[in-house]
Amino acid sequence: MGAGKMGSFFIDLLSFDHEVAVYEKDPKRMRFTYNCQRFTKMEEIKEFRPELLINAVTVKYTIPAFKEVLPYLPDDCIISDISSVKTNLKEFYEQSGHPYVSTHPMFGPTFANLNQLSEENAIIINEGDYMGRIFFKDLYQKLDLNIYEYSFEEHDKTVAYSLSIPFVSTFVFAAVMKHQDAPGTTFKRHMNIAKGVLNEDDYLLQEILFNPYTHDQVSQIRTELKELLEIIDNKDAAGMKLYLTKIRKNVKEDIQ
Repeated sequence: MGAGKMGSFFIDLLSFDHEVAVYEKDPKRMRFTYNCQRFTKMEEIKEFRPELLINAVTVKYTIPAFKEVLPYLPDDCIISDISSVKTNLKEFYEQSGHPYVSTHPMFGPTFANLNQLSEENAIIINEGDYMGRIFFKDLYQKLDLNIYEYSFEEHDKTVAYSLSIPFVSTFVFAAVMKHQDAPGTTFKRHMNIAKGVLNEDDYLLQEILFNPYTHDQVSQIRTELKELLEIIDNKDAAGMKLYLTKIRKNVKEDIQ
């Protein structure tokens, strides 16, 4: 469901080894899909009788789209999502009456090279249908992705750290930046990141930042900025050296 960037990626990925169909309410978004059946009516899904449904619609409509399509699915159809925000999904799945699997490809068309994903990660939620998890594990292994298995709660904690801190840092950069006639390399790189992040769906950004685990992560940024501002105001060279040593150690440990 959904022929956006990630939906189209999965269509291409699966269509040569599986019988694939795509359902999309906006026919224009299916212009560049191929090697698959194209549906614009729910009745066509019912006739197709899918064994697995991948919900790739905008995160705001993930659960509403599920509710709309459930009456048209076989009882044994595995339903799945690839959402970066799992809010309320566990509760929905457990009441759906269907086997389910939830995953999160932690890359997007904005930044990732979809033909070279060996440095990218994917999360498979370790709750739900065993065969569904095996299917996505095999799929992601073929893409050479690094795979991690978390519970729904562990996933949300991970997203709060790995997405909210870069997003908020980008917001702050964009909020204070001024146009540069001759921008340096570092500025241009930050600008490219900002453009990519701000090109994301507003609801996705909102839900990531409204994640219950985000507040503590953002509070850490505020604490660090306060310490750094004090060093700058006092022109504390020794303090700056210690601060740079600390953050270089953090970056080094993360790379390793």
